Amino acid sequence: MRKTALLNSNVSSVVSRMGHTDRLVIGDCGLPIPKDVERIDLALKLGVPGFLETLDVILEELCVEKIVLAEEIKTASSEMQAEILKRFSDRVAVEYVPHEEFKRQTAGAKAVVRTGECTPYANVILCSGVTF
Repeated sequence: MRKTALLNSNVSSVVSRMGHTDRLVIGDCGLPIPKDVERIDLALKLGVPGFLETLDVILEELCVEKIVLAEEIKTASSEMQAEILKRFSDRVAVEYVPHEEFKRQTAGAKAVVRTGECTPYANVILCSGVTF
């Protein structure tokens, strides 16, 4: 059995295959997922699992150098935005794009992890960094 908190074999597999600048999306339950991108559906019911708890577990495994958020999170879900940003140091770049652009960028991700989150714009693109 694994020692880290990440037990989901599909998420673990994607994280282990990621290289520098590869992208992994964590999304709310309404984020559309492009048909050619791997879908890892964790959603059980509204709110379960939550976006932040999913993000926290993945961050235990993945080195991140940049995140992408929808511009709309600033006004629609400022508390969620603050919680997301608390999880990253000043060395992690933060990019904001319009939500429509965010959805387009998901097409280049290794996978989209779908949560049960129902907070508007609770979505993030994690861009993989390196540990050396």
